[in-house]
Formats: sequence, structure tokens, C-alpha cells
Amino acid sequence: MDVRVEDPIEASNHFFSAIKPEKGQVISAYWPFGREFDSRPLIEKLLEEGFTCALPVMKKDEKILGFARWQEDMKLRETDYEVMEPVVNDKTEWLEPDIVVVPLLAFDRRGYRLGQGGGHYDATLADLRARKKIAAVGLAYAQQACLFNLPIEDHDQKLDWVITPQGAQSFNP
Repeated sequence: MDVRVEDPIEASNHFFSAIKPEKGQVISAYWPFGREFDSRPLIEKLLEEGFTCALPVMKKDEKILGFARWQEDMKLRETDYEVMEPVVNDKTEWLEPDIVVVPLLAFDRRGYRLGQGGGHYDATLADLRARKKIAAVGLAYAQQACLFNLPIEDHDQKLDWVITPQGAQSFNP
């Protein structure tokens, strides 16, 4: 039996304590897929506190994700990859995030992550970092920490933080 005793609300509290987002910042999160950490309580708290939130949208034939403004009354659709994303139309408000909350399957002690394998977040983080200062924040279960270094390639982007229900870990000196 797979029991998740880790509380996503505790992770939300650690996010606010460690990251200290400012009201004018745009924060992107993700709708959880499979066994990814449930980011919905964080999204709810961000919206309750008056932050501008965005969710990623996969663009056809592109690695770089777009970010659509997200509010609770907006509809989601399932992509070909079974990931939920906002329904996009001509009224979609596209945003550029200052803080990117990133899903992961595992992370190591250096701040590198193992994702679903598509490379979308690595390409997107590289693109954003080339244009502005952002914070890349992994949201994870403590059990997703690796005691060994994950193999990395030149295109892999390091996280600035990983937040778990147990606390926050910074990877910046």
C-alpha cells in the first residue's frame, strides 16, 4: 500500500518561509501528474494571498513552455501526454514567471532533478534565465531525495530550491 503521509500544506508553509515571494511576482506552478508532489494546496494558498499564478502550457513542436494566467474558475484540458493544462483561447493572458515551481521524480544534493524525460522544463528554465533572474523551485516528497548524484547533461538546469513537507533546501551558495 502506497501511503503518502507527507502533508502538501506543510510544503506550502515552507515555500512561503523560504522563498518569500513578493506580491508583484508571477509564480508558475504545475497541475500534478502521476506521482508528482501535489502542488494544488500551494496554488490555492498563492491565490488566497493575492499572488498572480500561471500554469505551463505545452506549445506544439516547441520545447519551451508557455505560461497562462491561472485562476480557480478556469478550465483545464488533458494533453496528449495526459498532463492537465489551461484551456487556451484568444483571451488567454500569457505571463513570464519570476518563480517557477517545477515537478520532479527525484532530486540530488547538488540541486539537479530527474523529470518525466521530455526536457521541457530544462529548455524553459534556460530560456527564462537567459532573459531575467528567476527562481526554480522543486516541489517534492522527502523520499524523492537521492543520496547519489544524478547523471547530468549540458542542457540540464539546476534548481535553486527544493521544498518538501519537512523543509526547504537551497542550492545557491
